[in-house]
Amino acid sequence: MRTKNRLVADEIKYFRPEFSNCPTCQSKLDYCHTVSKKTISTLNGVKTIVNMGYRCTNPECKNISTVFRSAQAEHLSVKHITYGIDVLAFVGELRFKEHKTRKEIMNVLNGLGVVVSERHVQKLYERYTVLLRASAEYNSKEILKETVETHGGIILSMDGVQPEKGNETLYVIREVLSGTILAAKNVKSSSTEELMEFIKPIIGYGFPILGFVSDGQKSIRLAFETLSPETPYQYCQFHYLKDISKPVVDKDRKLKTNIKKKLRGIREIEKKALKEDTLESETTLAYTAAIRSVLLEDGCPPLELPGIKVYEQTKLIQDSLEKCLDKKGAPCTRKAVQNSQ
Repeated sequence: MRTKNRLVADEIKYFRPEFSNCPTCQSKLDYCHTVSKKTISTLNGVKTIVNMGYRCTNPECKNISTVFRSAQAEHLSVKHITYGIDVLAFVGELRFKEHKTRKEIMNVLNGLGVVVSERHVQKLYERYTVLLRASAEYNSKEILKETVETHGGIILSMDGVQPEKGNETLYVIREVLSGTILAAKNVKSSSTEELMEFIKPIIGYGFPILGFVSDGQKSIRLAFETLSPETPYQYCQFHYLKDISKPVVDKDRKLKTNIKKKLRGIREIEKKALKEDTLESETTLAYTAAIRSVLLEDGCPPLELPGIKVYEQTKLIQDSLEKCLDKKGAPCTRKAVQNSQ
């Protein structure tokens, strides 16, 4: 038995068909009844989506019994799920791009106001993979034809998402030049033989292949080399940079941790400033708010190191604070600030 949707909407949005006249006879469409009313949780809050149905007013039209509805409303969510498509896409991004676990994804979504449990995250992930497989089959050959005409061939990349707690690994084949996802499949085994069966239909399209790209996984490389030994193979530059920069990233993480440790006393300063109603206390609260904002900054290693980013921004705050203290004529306080940094 399905449980009742207990979401409380903060907004009701009404949708009607994207056209006002019948596509067959051009007669005006009139409202007939509500096709669907669904409350969903999105990244922008909880919305109630009302999809209103319209019918042709011409009794002689062959579409007289057809109920037209809004395609935009239909695209906001999928059936039997109370989360928006944007939430599904965000779960996919967190899982595949940032490689977060179910618990980490749950914490991120809850922080954004999307209430989920780990079980819900798993269901959303499964729905995302279904949509990914469906989208991989849509119009991909036509896009590849355009890519071949422009570049003389295609470049295939392949990557697998590390499974969590016994789940199957999701492998994705992507055309690099156009960014088109060509295939996606959950596999129980990452053996070379099974991956070859996954790759064969793509090679069977018959388009000239300029090269293969993947991470360092041996079974992927062997599958590509076995199926097309003459095609050049390249190690993914992102994975290459990520691997060689691990020592730097580790030191950068320690730098950010040390900066946070030195700024732990910021809460006590805020408490003292809140008890006063002076220009100095307002300035102090502004600086503490700036520091808190900086500590939330994150980067994208290895090209954008978060520790260095936090260090540079806190250094700017320190320089600004020292200038204020110099104007105020408080050398002793300035020295204390320097020691705390």
